[in-house]
Amino acid sequence: MGVCKSGDKFNGTAHCNRKVIGARWYIDGFLAEYGKPLNTTGDQEYLSPRDANGHGTHTASTASGSFVGNVSYKGLARGTVRGGAPHARLAIYKVCWSVLGGQCAGADILKAFDDAIHDGVDVLSLSIGSSIPLFSDVDQRDGIATGSFHAVARGITVVCGAANDGPSAYSVQNTAPWILTVAASTMDRAFPTPITLGNNETLLGQALFTGNENAFTGLVYPEATGLDLNAAGMCQDLSLNDTKAAGKVVLCFNSITAIRGATMQASAAVQAAGGVGLIVAKNPTDILASCGGDFPCIEVDYEIGTRILFYIRSTRSPLVKLSPSRTIVGNPTSPKVAYFSSRGPNSIAPAILKPDITAPGVHILAATSPHNPSMDGEYAMLSGTSMSTPHISGIVALIKALHPNWSPAAVKSALITTAWQTAPSGLPLFAEGSPQKLANPFDFGGGIVNANGAADPGLVYDMGTTDYIHYLCSMAYNNSAISRLTGQSTVCPSRKPSILDINLPSITIPSLRNSITITRTVTNVGALTSIYRAVIEPPSGTKVSVKPEVLSFNSAVKKMSFTVTISTTQEVNTGYYFGSLTWTNEAHAVRSPLSVRTEQSFAV
Repeated sequence: MGVCKSGDKFNGTAHCNRKVIGARWYIDGFLAEYGKPLNTTGDQEYLSPRDANGHGTHTASTASGSFVGNVSYKGLARGTVRGGAPHARLAIYKVCWSVLGGQCAGADILKAFDDAIHDGVDVLSLSIGSSIPLFSDVDQRDGIATGSFHAVARGITVVCGAANDGPSAYSVQNTAPWILTVAASTMDRAFPTPITLGNNETLLGQALFTGNENAFTGLVYPEATGLDLNAAGMCQDLSLNDTKAAGKVVLCFNSITAIRGATMQASAAVQAAGGVGLIVAKNPTDILASCGGDFPCIEVDYEIGTRILFYIRSTRSPLVKLSPSRTIVGNPTSPKVAYFSSRGPNSIAPAILKPDITAPGVHILAATSPHNPSMDGEYAMLSGTSMSTPHISGIVALIKALHPNWSPAAVKSALITTAWQTAPSGLPLFAEGSPQKLANPFDFGGGIVNANGAADPGLVYDMGTTDYIHYLCSMAYNNSAISRLTGQSTVCPSRKPSILDINLPSITIPSLRNSITITRTVTNVGALTSIYRAVIEPPSGTKVSVKPEVLSFNSAVKKMSFTVTISTTQEVNTGYYFGSLTWTNEAHAVRSPLSVRTEQSFAV
């Protein structure tokens, strides 16, 4: 049972209820590191569990909010909203504060973990990240790795965001193997927004524009003189002449990856100059900026932006008409890994695949707080791995309800091995980036979460504390550091164990030279008597074999081990190639992603 702790604008007795059964706040560690009092007025904060900026409300309602009908964002994405596990109860542990973009102290995180474990929670959802470089798994400055180890050891699944530093490689965070790490993807939903030029050509952009359709009005691109002829039209440095922009729609080109920030800067400049709309040409991504009020900020890719620019330059009086956005669900829209979603490989331990799974994290409509400037009513559309994480947390809660005796590793395995690698159309998933590419396990782990499939995975790759200690020893952490983390005296074997033999539902080999053999063990959680056969998709340039090729389970045999031998004849260093190992029968396909990089040593 949770504890409801009162504070600023929060009465524990009155504000906790049958849905929110616990609410605590932690600030001592933050104040010690911050070195000065928290300015609750200037920073818009509450010294209580009450949420100020809306992030916590949004993630909590995404995880287990109740059903609410006829909700939309300014008329877009209308429907019934609910959390992943709408009948689950919530205990809130507020550890982050609205200072310098949001700050959380490791000591506060550790104390919150301790309280959550004591309160008996079933799932912990953390939409919290830090930055690269990461602390080691045994460094207590990473309160999440340390706290989550103890939670997982007590059967609590810990779900964390992969972070928002994509699409760069090695940018994934929360990489400990006991954590379930979540990437972010788009949905099969879009908000097409017509742009009609004065020559009657209609082009489609994307926006969250719900204002009235304007009549044809002037269209302008800020031309520059001098050495840099494109400088004036860059969104982040937009240079506008008030007399030319007033009453017109402005086209600008975004040249940086901080897309939302540049769009907001350009929107402010256009509105200050009296402009009536903004068209932003940028690297194609599905995350959209809402520019406030009914001011239209329509985003297009560079190709369409260039067509608009050529039209402007082809006529003395270019005109444009901007129409409101519409909501499209299903074809022709297809989900993709989001541009911002942090990618693998894992910078601490490349042999541990991260992220583990992906879930919707773009334009997620959920409840928020009154201080959120982008809210519409009591709801806002937010994007980030913070938003994808509670999707998985809600699904984990449902799986735990179905299978209360499953370990966190079994739950993770069920999610990874049943995930989708294709869109509903059956076509492969793409990952946003420069350029877009086919998605691979470093983008989405096992793939897009398949909740119904995870409820009945057939086989699971299970692990416990002993396996995680095996991992820590394979990382060559010293015994005292491992003992501090685990809370028990630990002595690693004199011969360092292989990290490749940790019983993960994935296989990642960062450095394959000739041939290697690894071991995995699966537990049957399906029909008592069942037979599975191995289906192999070897990564390019490798040969993969499995022994035995058939696994037979019955009432006496619930676990079976097998070996996987991967070899290469390539004599060059390569990047990663990808494949899979799938155990199949008539009812299940238990798929493990396989990632291999060949690496030959240089002659000295």
